[in-house]
Amino acid sequence: MSATTETLPTLSTLGLQEAPAAAQVQAPAIAASWLKQFASNINEGNVDGIVAQFIPDSFWRDALALTWDFRTFHGQSEIRTFANERLSQVKVSDVSLQSGPHLDAIYQTPFPDIAWIQAFFTFSTEIGLGSGVLRLVPLPSGEWKAHTIFTKLEGIKGHPEQIGALRNQLPDHGLWIEKRRRELEFEDGDPTVIVIGGGQSGLDIGARLKALGLSTLILEKNPRVGDQWRNRYEALCLHDPVWYDHMPYLPFPSTWPVYCPAQKLADWLESYAHALELNVWTSALVSSAKYDESKQLWTVTLSRAGKTRTLTAKHVVFALGIGGGDWKIPPIPNQEDFKGKIVHSMKHTTAKGWEGKKALVVGACTSGHDIAHDFYNHGVDVTMFQRSSTYIMSTKNGFKVLFEGTYEESGPPTEIADRIIGSFPNRLTKLMHQRATKYIAQLDDQILQDLKKVGFRTNFGEDDSGFLFLALKRAGGYYLDVGASRLIADKKIKLKNDTQIKKFTKTGVEFENGSTLDADIVVFATGLGDSRFAIRQIVEPEVGAKLKPIWGIDGEGEVQSTWRGSGVDRLWVMMGNLAMCRDWSKAVALQIKAVEVGAWDGKQRYSRND
Repeated sequence: MSATTETLPTLSTLGLQEAPAAAQVQAPAIAASWLKQFASNINEGNVDGIVAQFIPDSFWRDALALTWDFRTFHGQSEIRTFANERLSQVKVSDVSLQSGPHLDAIYQTPFPDIAWIQAFFTFSTEIGLGSGVLRLVPLPSGEWKAHTIFTKLEGIKGHPEQIGALRNQLPDHGLWIEKRRRELEFEDGDPTVIVIGGGQSGLDIGARLKALGLSTLILEKNPRVGDQWRNRYEALCLHDPVWYDHMPYLPFPSTWPVYCPAQKLADWLESYAHALELNVWTSALVSSAKYDESKQLWTVTLSRAGKTRTLTAKHVVFALGIGGGDWKIPPIPNQEDFKGKIVHSMKHTTAKGWEGKKALVVGACTSGHDIAHDFYNHGVDVTMFQRSSTYIMSTKNGFKVLFEGTYEESGPPTEIADRIIGSFPNRLTKLMHQRATKYIAQLDDQILQDLKKVGFRTNFGEDDSGFLFLALKRAGGYYLDVGASRLIADKKIKLKNDTQIKKFTKTGVEFENGSTLDADIVVFATGLGDSRFAIRQIVEPEVGAKLKPIWGIDGEGEVQSTWRGSGVDRLWVMMGNLAMCRDWSKAVALQIKAVEVGAWDGKQRYSRND
């Protein structure tokens, strides 16, 4: 982690009184000139020249292209060390400014005191093809220097995705049915990659691997693809807008609702697997996955249709979701005395059947709000127990602010939006979100004040940065409001948060301050545990012990283990929301492809953790 503290590149920090006039900024020419000098410095091995093109408080974020890892280098010293050690090894060449719709270099003023030129570029390395995003800031001298640069691996040379004109074609259409049957059953050989889990993360990586020509089998324990969503509580609905949630190669139809119900998404996932001809075995319960290091081969044992089958694969991808963690109900005393029902939110399905009864929802983040909302809609007397403060952001105002110019109906294609968002190092994003969070709170002021009046405790996220770092660090701690907050403010969903739960009683719970609450059902929306839990139930103990922490962020602001090295050779972890899975599934697939074609050994990463 950098020894210096990052700051936003405000005009005053840069020594400017005001931003350059937009009419005077020739963004394409300035970006082209910077990139030409950048390319020249790389070709000459002039690291001092490269570093001089950055301001002191700058960032270089790399996603696999130059490091085979997800790394963020902050400040000229870190950039110098990285450039010295990597640029000559990877042999960067063909640096070229991109142009075209949504790709032209443009002058932007994201805040009144911040101005930069954003530009897209492409480049090559010895083995790969890359894309980049550059942001240049103005200096008093009239120069423009880099504040951020993002480099991302987009392909392995000689191994393009089999899409578009390159897609596979059957020589005889009459052979399709039999070919597909044999392919699906793996009658002609075991897969190269086994993906354990058939939710969005498993399907996304399956689709990416297929496009790269890698034989892949997805194992899903449920009877149908999509059951991970289909079997959750009926009120579950995506809180992200549709433009953020598209899947690879097959975006949602233009008629799709902005916020998709879980049941609808479940059916979409099932149709997605069929449409892309992904090899999925349902009702396939994996009992073990053992790795032979000498053979570099996984042996996976599973039961399916009452039969046991053993397969081998060169790679195993665990796509178990954030729900792969241990979600035990907290050990509150006297649970056995309670005459009602106790259930964790992961197993709760519906409020139907509880009409006219009393419910207690323990937890005040997303699941807690959704479930309480559902109980209210079904005529249940529902109380939410808030254990600690919650970050509240309305979806209407929040996403309009955070996704402006990216994930919106008039925004760029999803792959370009992904590049824009990915080009901001998370530590810089945190600073920007601190400002955005204040603005969103102003827009949400009425509901926040009304929540305060009834005693609901709110916060502004970690270091006042909103929900993003709560999601990246804890995968929780927030609620993106789609209506439950108003019900709480209006006391239609009751609130209890003046004490902690002491124990269960026969009819409900007793709190530490002596108060009691009757309930017929208690739902614990209390989050999830270590994401390594589910993996460790399958792999051998010595393998499970090698796993690095999964999810959360490291000192550079990068997500731990997910989409990158897990600590175990040829064991990969796919997880995240729909947008993250769409974007970073390609990164996982490219790493596997690079290993399989001999472009990379799968181990040598330029990483401080290795």
